[in-house]
Amino acid sequence: MNRLKEKYLKEVKPALIKKHAYTSSMEAPRLEKVVINLGVGEAVANPKALEDAVADLTALAGQKPVITKAKKSIANFKLREGMPIGCKVTLRGEKMYEFLDKLISVALPRVRDFRGVSATAFDGRGNYTLGVKEQIIFPEIQYDKVSKVRGMDIVIVTSAKTNEEAKDLLTELGMPFVK
Repeated sequence: MNRLKEKYLKEVKPALIKKHAYTSSMEAPRLEKVVINLGVGEAVANPKALEDAVADLTALAGQKPVITKAKKSIANFKLREGMPIGCKVTLRGEKMYEFLDKLISVALPRVRDFRGVSATAFDGRGNYTLGVKEQIIFPEIQYDKVSKVRGMDIVIVTSAKTNEEAKDLLTELGMPFVK
């Protein structure tokens, strides 16, 4: 069993039940999925850039990402509807806990001048979005083989009903929020 999942079941869930006075253990918020999105704007001019991004994301997530396509045409960006412009991967179950554990304990502390993640990036329904400026903070990405430093969005979807519940869940799991 994954370290983070074990921590959730043994420590976090009982603490949340006690703090929010839930009547049933099923009411306690839990992690549902993690979506990692990598936008590759230069894929319009250079299709190889998208292949590099897919390779990076595959190494990070441990599963093959889906290529995302443009929803509408934008003339200023020379973009046509249906052109591939990024990739995303949805993690659930063991892979999700593995990735989050890696993000919290290895990748975030490697960010330069890191003071913590924003505590205001919740969407009102208990989901948290985190932007990472460089993919090289993850140990799987080899710095020599990186053609271009890319950022990514990481969305953590929880079953929490409010931002406060979601923040408590992520704090208990060890997410380093700004004090």
